[in-house]
Amino acid sequence: MSTPLVIFIIIVLLLILMYNSLISKKNQVENIFGSVDAMLKKRYDLIPNLVASVNKYMEHEKSLLQEVTQLRTQANKPNISEHETIALDAKMSSALGSIMIAVENYPELKANENIMHLQATLNEIEEQISAARRAYNQAVTEYNNTIEMIPTNFMANAMKYTRKEVFEIPQTQRENVNVKELLNA
Repeated sequence: MSTPLVIFIIIVLLLILMYNSLISKKNQVENIFGSVDAMLKKRYDLIPNLVASVNKYMEHEKSLLQEVTQLRTQANKPNISEHETIALDAKMSSALGSIMIAVENYPELKANENIMHLQATLNEIEEQISAARRAYNQAVTEYNNTIEMIPTNFMANAMKYTRKEVFEIPQTQRENVNVKELLNA
């Protein structure tokens, strides 16, 4: 075989390897996002039971319950984007956290077996969502690295691949918890 032919074959093989790597990373991100989406769906399916259970007790938190219901409705719309899903997840996490804090102010709710079961189920789902988010963020980081690093970035640009967004916690959840305030409540 001639040298130019060998070089051509090597270049073609490298292009195939880069192409397959990019497709693999993209599909991995989509697959793991599907897992996150399934976990979020489980959470959204649990919300009507939670709202119905606490609704009669939490008269002062009506706006919070309405917000959770509205967020659930938005999340169940067909064809929402990854960006919208990530944004809704952050809002829903914050709202559900507020509900769980509010439950602490109602002794009859804390003693209610149904509420305790819903809280346990919600905690389990939140742990699953957290694990799925970590897997998604890892896949997105690998994907983003692949599309930005030489030489795969040339092929990624040609394929019109763009950066993906990772799940991040909202700024309010990054702030230090005021333990003194919690203990005085």
